[in-house]
Amino acid sequence: MMRTATLTRVLMVRPGATDFDEQGRMKGTLDMPLSDRGIEQAESVARELAGIRLKTIFSSPCESARETAKRIADEQRAAGRDTKIKVIDAFRNLDHGLWHGKLIDEVRRNHPRVYRQGSERPDDFCPPGGEPVAEAKARVIKAVRKCLKRGRDEVVAMVIPEPMSTIVQSLLSGGELSSVWKSETDSATWSLVETEL
Repeated sequence: MMRTATLTRVLMVRPGATDFDEQGRMKGTLDMPLSDRGIEQAESVARELAGIRLKTIFSSPCESARETAKRIADEQRAAGRDTKIKVIDAFRNLDHGLWHGKLIDEVRRNHPRVYRQGSERPDDFCPPGGEPVAEAKARVIKAVRKCLKRGRDEVVAMVIPEPMSTIVQSLLSGGELSSVWKSETDSATWSLVETEL
């Protein structure tokens, strides 16, 4: 008897902005709170998602992701749902090593070869002293599969900062990873992805 693959729906949420996002800086694994604008963004996305029933929200351990997840869960609870937040350590952001806090524009000007690599071959990208994108993919895939298994038959929500969010989304969709620079800063956006992963 042949089994048909079932699609799981994953709600990918980028946290609201931090001060570094607004300044165009690489925050990587730096743990930063939402900026005033980021708080407004997180509250807005929470209201947008209120109509989608969420049982569990899987969050990156960083403060901006946890704050965004909390606002989403609060809005879900206001709608009468018992929504829980589960922090997943493997969802921590890409480690930017020596480039934590650097302006993205500064990297583009001062390190054109590495910047170009992040645009053209993001799977091979690794900031000096940081984590290669290929290693980040390997660390996050097992955690993603566990979350999908736990969330079978429901919409699985993940709040993950950029660029890790784009890395996870490419794994879920089976698509190519786009430029790491196009997805470096957060602004509380979301997308719904269907996956067979």
